Amino acid sequence: MRFRPEQVVLPGGATAVVVPARTVGGELRVPDDIRRVGWWDGSAYAGDPFGATVIAGHVDAPRQGLGYFERLLHIRPGATITLNGEGHAAAYRVVAVDAVFKDALSASSPAFDQRVGHRLVLLTCTGTFDRATRSYDQNLVVTATPLGAAL
Repeated sequence: MRFRPEQVVLPGGATAVVVPARTVGGELRVPDDIRRVGWWDGSAYAGDPFGATVIAGHVDAPRQGLGYFERLLHIRPGATITLNGEGHAAAYRVVAVDAVFKDALSASSPAFDQRVGHRLVLLTCTGTFDRATRSYDQNLVVTATPLGAAL
């Protein structure tokens, strides 16, 4: 069953609300509230047979502290992530955790590819923080493959 993700559950049970996120000027706009994450509305629905379900969120923010996706800095392959929405749940197993430089993560990167088998891709910032640009120099890309319906 395919569904729009409304909640993500990371290992340990921590949850976050998932809201639609749009691409503006070539940049994916994630929610300002660091306790929420954004589902790229150009990506696959949870449970689709093809494409990446892409969810992005902040690692931290100056006035809000650590974000929900700060937890991704500690996630390892083999961990289980669950997406809930519209009365359905889908479980995914983490298969890769990679840090890539920001300029390597573009709309044409594999993380956004909608032509290959279904997977979940979680994105946040990592690396070195540059105070002048107020930005990190890398993105953390967590890739997970479907396990099926969650119990």
